[in-house]
Amino acid sequence: MAYTTIKKPSDYFNTLLWTGTGAENAITGVGFQPDWVWIKNRDAAEQNKLYDAVRGATKNIYSNLTNAEGTDANSLKSFDSDGFTLGTEGSLNGSGQDIVGWNWKANGSGVSNTDGSITSTVSANTTSGFSIVSYTGTGANATVGHGLGIAPKFLIVKNRSSVTSWAVQTSTGAGFEMNLNNTEAQTATSVYWNSTDPTSSVFSVGTNAATNNSGDNMIAYCFAEVKGFSKFGSYTGNGNADGSFIYLGFKPAFLIVKRTDTADGWLMLDNKRGSINLIDEVLFSNLSQAEVSTNACDFLSNGFKARTTSTWINASGGSYIYMAFAEEPLVGDNPATAR
Repeated sequence: MAYTTIKKPSDYFNTLLWTGTGAENAITGVGFQPDWVWIKNRDAAEQNKLYDAVRGATKNIYSNLTNAEGTDANSLKSFDSDGFTLGTEGSLNGSGQDIVGWNWKANGSGVSNTDGSITSTVSANTTSGFSIVSYTGTGANATVGHGLGIAPKFLIVKNRSSVTSWAVQTSTGAGFEMNLNNTEAQTATSVYWNSTDPTSSVFSVGTNAATNNSGDNMIAYCFAEVKGFSKFGSYTGNGNADGSFIYLGFKPAFLIVKRTDTADGWLMLDNKRGSINLIDEVLFSNLSQAEVSTNACDFLSNGFKARTTSTWINASGGSYIYMAFAEEPLVGDNPATAR
């Protein structure tokens, strides 16, 4: 299937900022009922906590840890029509704490999918190219239905049942892997993805516990590229403060960058915390540390431009991958403007 340009990206992705209250707190203003919510306390060294509508509210997984899924009744208590409700858990809702939440729209709690050799539960948004996929591992090379109708370019998988690293497949292909929870460079392997690129209906998993441990519950976040909304690719740094420009075809709202040729962190930037160029409010998916202020990049009407020599975004000759989601498309009814 061919995806069309999304005219209003905020119908499918939005960043929200709030200040914790320490009491039950209904967070509104997302603009839709989110199905995947990634939350980070900006003021304190707290875990990155991820929730989705397929696993259900109160189920914690942490992008910076290898921990199995946990349950906390005082964490994210429900997914609501314009946001979500938080309990008293301090990393999400500590009194006076500044917190950020990144929100994606899928398609609710999911339906059964038998496209792969493993039956999965899939919540797929075929407009925005995003799906949440739950499946049970077999320990043998297998395929899993993702429900998107076109091949995803970016996969993030976590074993919910066991202590394992997060597995990430990027635009560099299924013969490689990286781990969202650490700084390790990209490595060649067949045991994560069976060295088989995704198709329009399935992605492949190998024999490694991170993607397919026998009897373990797994969760996958799958992203296909959609013009005017999302882009996943790679670039080479130039080591200059007047850095590399990466064309996206839209003004970015959210950006993750990771160096692939050597160890470095998973940089996370957005248009709400860094509202004026330079974008300099920095968090990392692999760290619990509080937000730090340091030069990163400019968000432009058609892409982003590195504005530092820091190795996590622009080392000379460094190889990088990125995932980006739009604030506004470059063309259409809502053309982007420069920041």
